[in-house]
Amino acid sequence: MPVAEQVLLRSVTMWLLLQSLLLLASCLRSAAAFPKGCYPSEEEGLKTFRCSNARLTEVPRDIPNDTNKLYLDSNRIPFLPRDAFRDLPLLLELDLSHNAIASVESGAFRGLAEHLHSLDLSSNRLVSVGKDAFSNLKAKVNLSNNPWRCDCRLQELIRTVDLAAGSSGGIVCDSSAQEEHVGKAFLQVIADTDFCNVYKKTTDIAMLVTMFGWFAMVISYLVYYVRQNQEDARRHLEYLKSLPSKQRRSEESSTISTVV
Repeated sequence: MPVAEQVLLRSVTMWLLLQSLLLLASCLRSAAAFPKGCYPSEEEGLKTFRCSNARLTEVPRDIPNDTNKLYLDSNRIPFLPRDAFRDLPLLLELDLSHNAIASVESGAFRGLAEHLHSLDLSSNRLVSVGKDAFSNLKAKVNLSNNPWRCDCRLQELIRTVDLAAGSSGGIVCDSSAQEEHVGKAFLQVIADTDFCNVYKKTTDIAMLVTMFGWFAMVISYLVYYVRQNQEDARRHLEYLKSLPSKQRRSEESSTISTVV
């Protein structure tokens, strides 16, 4: 083989080896940046990032920003802070089921409104969540198997979100102001009870009671004031009667004109 061909072959071989080493180093560096138990993959043409059963206690920060499907299920995440997923503009599916989530801050899903179509929050520890936490979110949301408190706040939340098909029956009252609601599906309960209307009536009654109390206090003060003045006038007249007649007539006239 000519020397020139040998040199060219060696150059190509070295170039391919160098490229392989660079690719391997890049993969190792990316893998090292991910939390333990998390890994990227591609499923049905969608970029997926899986962190299932990874013992996570918070939402990872080093998730690739081109992720389409994110699985954070079966971990120990206790709450979702504001802007937890703001760097994932292409996210389509988000699975947060089987965690310990008890709180969702307003703005936790900010930036996901345009593309997200599936959000799973089932089997967590949600008791009460403000409707603002899901503001502008168009995704199908699964809220089943949480220890919900059935009240006006939950009623407003259910009216705000688009529940995933078949998940509504799993939203059950774990607690409620009315004991008969406990253990029943929330949608079954609100078919007969408007929690927000009951709350409004209670507030109106409390306001009326407060106003009546203030009115009663004002009337009581006026009655006391009139009686006190009458008593003072009576005592003064009795005092005048004890004075000599000339001085008494003069002061009686003055007292009567003052009272009138």
